[in-house]
Amino acid sequence: MNSLYHHRHGGQAESGAYKKNLLDFSVNISPIYPFDEPLTIDSAALQVYPSIDGRVIREFYSRRFALDDATVLALNGAVEGIYLLPRALGIRRMLLLSPSFYEYGRAARIAGAETGFVRLSPCEGFAVPSLERLAEQLEGFDAFFLANPNNPTGTLFPQELTMALASRFPDKWFFVDEAFIQFLPDFPEASLMKRVQAFRNIVVVHSLTKFYALPGLRLGALVAHPDTIGRLCDFKEPWTVNAAAEGVARELASCGEYESALMALMATERERMLSALSSMPAMRAAGGAANFFLVQWHGACSLDRFLEHLLQRGIMVRDCRNFEGLEENYFRFAIRTRSENDVLLEAFRAVQELQEAC
Repeated sequence: MNSLYHHRHGGQAESGAYKKNLLDFSVNISPIYPFDEPLTIDSAALQVYPSIDGRVIREFYSRRFALDDATVLALNGAVEGIYLLPRALGIRRMLLLSPSFYEYGRAARIAGAETGFVRLSPCEGFAVPSLERLAEQLEGFDAFFLANPNNPTGTLFPQELTMALASRFPDKWFFVDEAFIQFLPDFPEASLMKRVQAFRNIVVVHSLTKFYALPGLRLGALVAHPDTIGRLCDFKEPWTVNAAAEGVARELASCGEYESALMALMATERERMLSALSSMPAMRAAGGAANFFLVQWHGACSLDRFLEHLLQRGIMVRDCRNFEGLEENYFRFAIRTRSENDVLLEAFRAVQELQEAC
């Protein structure tokens, strides 16, 4: 269960025959790129050590999101923070959403913590439970790792609910993964990054990978009260942020037009894709708050046959049956450009022919 290779993530085509020219909807990253020109790496920067603490990334967070420098801890991708938190804060029992991102549970287990689960029901659209129900489930746990929006369900965990829980349980930690928060129409208001000064027991995990289309370069941060950042620094390894990542972080500061263009694309395509899915009886969509949809397949053919049908058309989506609670024919796909989404919708509509063939 704790093996690095136990859980399969998106963006990993199993068959080499499909990798070339594959239209990949399995990874939830921006379908457009923030830079007009290819990025270059100054060779001189590679001949010296980068900053010990990822200073340039911290400065980017401070300027872009109007944060106090003392509340930001730069990371080699958000996943570094996911694994640092239970280890550094001595978590013994951690509550998790289910289904949700696999690495939260693995990080807890490696740190020696037990895990419990808040089960999200498909009958309720994977919506989070009420405040009172969550409060009951938190009894006996010292931390709650959640995501807003949640992955892979694409549903929201309202910040008001998190703050209410954090106020009721000041002795418990609340780790909030906001990897997809910038895709929300009401960002930055929806984020807790500016709230951490008032809530010492909330830690925000943030990633620059998804929104800025940089999965090959790990960029992220933890945002928390300065006292919490100090505790985390006692356990964090030095020099985890490399010079190339710091160089790109400098460039991101001038991506305002890109951000606006991406948000406009998401707003239009999210609504269009949801409308198209609603007319397809073989598919039942959930989520969609961020830049992806979770779908349950209800066709006559097996999901395996349907996924094979997509691969034959050069399309890969994320088979979600390896998530606990999604074994019943769930898959996920990201929202991409209009023309790419048209290709996907055309393949979905061909499902009628597929069912007849079965």
